[in-house]
Amino acid sequence: MALVRILVDGYSLLHNWPELAPGKPRHSAHARNELIHRLTLYRDAIGTPITIVFDGAGAPAGAPKPVSTPELEVIYSRAGNTADDIIERVAHRMKDFGEVLAVTDDYAERDTVISLGGMASSCDNFIRTIESTLQDQQREIAHYNRRERTRFKAPR
Repeated sequence: MALVRILVDGYSLLHNWPELAPGKPRHSAHARNELIHRLTLYRDAIGTPITIVFDGAGAPAGAPKPVSTPELEVIYSRAGNTADDIIERVAHRMKDFGEVLAVTDDYAERDTVISLGGMASSCDNFIRTIESTLQDQQREIAHYNRRERTRFKAPR
């Protein structure tokens, strides 16, 4: 089956990616926004929709509402729920449409998603995948731009 959505435990990924928003607290709006930006770039490169789920009783007070689209959703769990609860629910509901990939360092969560027919990735592996994909994309763009510059150079 095809991969239909990537489900990301937002804070789990943030805690494992210190290069993202260095010097900023992992639960800060700045760190969350940087994660959303990087995952948007990744989503644009691969074309698979992503849902980022943050633990908490909704968005932190005063936080601007993140822009969610069907391609990149940003969700905050409600009081009494966790990101894991939401990821499990979505994995269960999506199994008829294809596989989901859950990104978390919670072993029990990964096992649950796998038992529901999905796939799972550690945060470290997913970060390496993102960085590699974005580097490949930058190389392809640079190569394309060089080729186009050569192609359109005016003869002297």
